[in-house]
Amino acid sequence: MPPTDAPTAPGPGAAQTGPGAEDTLDLRLTAELLALLGEEGPVTRAPASGGPAYGPEDSGPLLGRPAEWKPVTTSAGVFQLVPVRLERDLPLISRWMNDPAVAAFWELAGDETVTARHLKPQLDGDGRSIPCLGVLSGVPMSYWEIYRADLDPLARHCRIRPHDTGVHLLIGDADQRGQGIGSTLLRAVGDLVLDHRPRCTRVVAEPDLGNAPSVSAFLSAGFRFAAEVELPEKRAALMVRDRPHRAQL
Repeated sequence: MPPTDAPTAPGPGAAQTGPGAEDTLDLRLTAELLALLGEEGPVTRAPASGGPAYGPEDSGPLLGRPAEWKPVTTSAGVFQLVPVRLERDLPLISRWMNDPAVAAFWELAGDETVTARHLKPQLDGDGRSIPCLGVLSGVPMSYWEIYRADLDPLARHCRIRPHDTGVHLLIGDADQRGQGIGSTLLRAVGDLVLDHRPRCTRVVAEPDLGNAPSVSAFLSAGFRFAAEVELPEKRAALMVRDRPHRAQL
């Protein structure tokens, strides 16, 4: 197999800046609508206090609480998703975004304010997209966005089911790419989503169709190629991991 863990391009689920960037769906999630969707009501966010440097933090109701998802043991080491805290994580994520291999797809190169403008709408939003660090064996080494694909502009361009959950990924350090780590972690995160979101029947992603290593990583992680999708900024490969087939793929 070719290298499978090159940076994955963000899709419309990511809060973007710049010309042509498309905002998340303009949908206000009232208590009534949350009830209709079968979700919890709004939660009050409380500031984190104490605990380890990369410990649990609160998340919104639309995706559950990834901060409470337990670490998992993978062939690459013990892995955990940790929701981003801007004051702690901005320098690291900004450094990753300025790696040319990452910037080619995420288009967030520049000083820390560029990355901050990308993160803040998610951190201050209603919880439909949650940015996380991927911590492997105690070391932050990847950036993730877990998002509600059915509440994302992606749903305007292809058939998305209620509660479909999307993922974006980049591997931060170049020396950890091309080792199969991306596929291992994509499988682990897909399992975490399916384990903790019982209404979610599919985990989806939309890497750039031209990013062959990324598409290959998803295929190796049990995703299937479902369709080519024309999005405002790219032609994407819609990758799908189905709950019914998770044990076979």
